[in-house]
Amino acid sequence: MRSHLLLQFPPLPSRAVRAAAVAATAIAIAVVAGACSPAGGGLTVAPSDSIGPVPTDAAAACDTSNLPGWPKPGQVTTSGIIPVLASSERLVGKSRLLFVLVDQENRPLADESLQVEIGFYDLCADPATTTEVVTPLFAWGIVGVRAFYVATPELSHAGTWGAAVAVRDPATGTTTGAKLQFTVAEAGFGPRVGDAAPAVKTPTLADVGGDVRQVSTDPQPEPSFYETSLDAALAAKEPFLLAFITPAFCQSAQCGPTIDVVKEAVRDAPIRVVAVEPYRLAYQDGRLQAVYENGGFVPVEAANTYGIPTEPWLFVVDASGTITASFEAVVGEAELADAIRAVTK
Repeated sequence: MRSHLLLQFPPLPSRAVRAAAVAATAIAIAVVAGACSPAGGGLTVAPSDSIGPVPTDAAAACDTSNLPGWPKPGQVTTSGIIPVLASSERLVGKSRLLFVLVDQENRPLADESLQVEIGFYDLCADPATTTEVVTPLFAWGIVGVRAFYVATPELSHAGTWGAAVAVRDPATGTTTGAKLQFTVAEAGFGPRVGDAAPAVKTPTLADVGGDVRQVSTDPQPEPSFYETSLDAALAAKEPFLLAFITPAFCQSAQCGPTIDVVKEAVRDAPIRVVAVEPYRLAYQDGRLQAVYENGGFVPVEAANTYGIPTEPWLFVVDASGTITASFEAVVGEAELADAIRAVTK
């Protein structure tokens, strides 16, 4: 059995410099760092934990601002590659976390050959011992451009946790070590895996005389995705895939690639799809246009009910109406196929 990369970390530099600014948005991932490290030094960037619900008081029960070997909250200490935790939710239980890798010039790294492992730490209990080491799944956001590493650790309670990311480049034989802190919350923005899927009436082709252009901003829409309302899909007591997705108004630039993954997945594993545009739209001049209030998009009832903080977002629902899988923004083909297969076998 091969040894973990985490056990082969090069020692992180004792001296790190703080970047002037790093803006990390969930999924779109724009990282701008305003400092470079000295020769042989490392880079500490911030903020890595700027997105997500505020956890319970468990996070305040432990001061993690000066833990030996760990960066301060909101920073990343690294000997090379910089990991960005892009998930808008980090929840107690099996939590699906999305990581993006960038280099010290803030260029995204999208290389399937990189060997990545992530060790997770309960920083308040034992900042020196991993609770588990995960080999994340590689998933393309945009093929050849943007990649994500999907880890699903077991996070036993709310509070402050740590992630140690090891990245080995087999082409050079070098290994980068990086560490960051993040907060874990008891509850997220809406229903999660294991919860009953809420029933909401959503627009269908029947509502618009069969004209799919009036219910979808997808330039190549699949009409069957808009045949069934969400409440009707639940009443049918059959498994289905709920997709909050808006190719024309997507804030994450991920809707197009994700809807393509969905289309491909349901060809191989047929399942009803209920696609919902998450923002209020009006059909004018031959196309759907956004309805703005106070200068911003207006979420539709279903988006509010499901509490999605970003788009796209996919939910797999079984025949009993229980959510069995939840995918924020990006999902790998195999990951989605497995989730569909689990409710249709």
